[in-house]
Amino acid sequence: MKPFGSFLLGFLLLGLLVSAGCTSDATVSQPAAGGARGVPVVVASATQKSVPVEVRAIGNVEAYSTVSVKAQVEGTIEKAYFTEGQEVKKGDLLFTIDARPFQATLQQLQANLARDQANLENAIAQSGRSAKLFEAGIVSQDQYDTFRTSADALRAAVQADKAGIEKAKIDLDYCTIRSPMDGRTGSLLVNPGNVTKSNDTVLVIINQISPIYVSFSVPEQSLAEIRRRMSLGGLPVLATIPQDDRPAAEGSLSFVDNMVDKNTGTIRLKATFSNPDHRLWPGQFVNTSLRLSTQANAVVVPSQAVQTGQSGFFAYVVKSDLSVELRPIVPGNQVSGETVIEKGLQAGETVVTDGQLLLFPGAKVEVKKQ
Repeated sequence: MKPFGSFLLGFLLLGLLVSAGCTSDATVSQPAAGGARGVPVVVASATQKSVPVEVRAIGNVEAYSTVSVKAQVEGTIEKAYFTEGQEVKKGDLLFTIDARPFQATLQQLQANLARDQANLENAIAQSGRSAKLFEAGIVSQDQYDTFRTSADALRAAVQADKAGIEKAKIDLDYCTIRSPMDGRTGSLLVNPGNVTKSNDTVLVIINQISPIYVSFSVPEQSLAEIRRRMSLGGLPVLATIPQDDRPAAEGSLSFVDNMVDKNTGTIRLKATFSNPDHRLWPGQFVNTSLRLSTQANAVVVPSQAVQTGQSGFFAYVVKSDLSVELRPIVPGNQVSGETVIEKGLQAGETVVTDGQLLLFPGAKVEVKKQ
């Protein structure tokens, strides 16, 4: 009996402990259920203001002008007077070609001219004497014609010598190659010591990057409005460089292509940027924004508030009792992180910008401070 009593007493104590444990859990959980907090969210107010109407696209930076520098005479390159990637001005010396053969040719032509001029002077004098003798009947017509023809031939030879000298001087000038424009040099493509042919091998490529072009394409639906706006004045274009925190570069639309690309349904445009600080670089990709007009009194919200569902776009609107309403909306243009709401929201209404994942219509929210 004694062992059985001890066992019974232990069993009763164990039951009391289990009962106490269950009562303690229930006591803790009930306050949690009764004091449930709302879904934490970040909110913002819909505001009304004037916003630009823009067309956005990915653009590609192009050099304003590109020149492939070639030699205009055949010869050996003596020296290059620039470093690769150097900024050059129009008229700066780039290369020299061995000028000795051209100097020798020029001297030979100048000697030929002196000889022919001397012969011409003599022929003119003989022609003058023969004319008097012909009038006196001392020389025949054939002799007179011979002297006169000889003078005319030498006169033509002198003119040819002068033309040859001018050509030789030009060739001699071509031995000095200068930059045809302001720009930036590329790689040196032919090193000194190599022989180059006339108008054959590219020696260096120079790109003009100030000003500079940005080329981009927009949907053909925008073409009519773009042309109408261009007829009223210049259209501003902004170019934003990815991962560059500086303000966007400002330019203006300068070119509209003469046909729509039938494969993509887009029209190619070009904008010109002054680019004084050389931020824009040929071949670079940038985000472009073509501003067509300004929309006054537009209702805008942070773009994070605009959500997409099976029925279209919507936003969660926070009501005065801190419950949320799922509101269908019609979004418009996006500008600087904000979206224009064409329909569905009024200025002053509060929308959820973060925390939508846990929300449902009628859910209670708790507004977090940012």
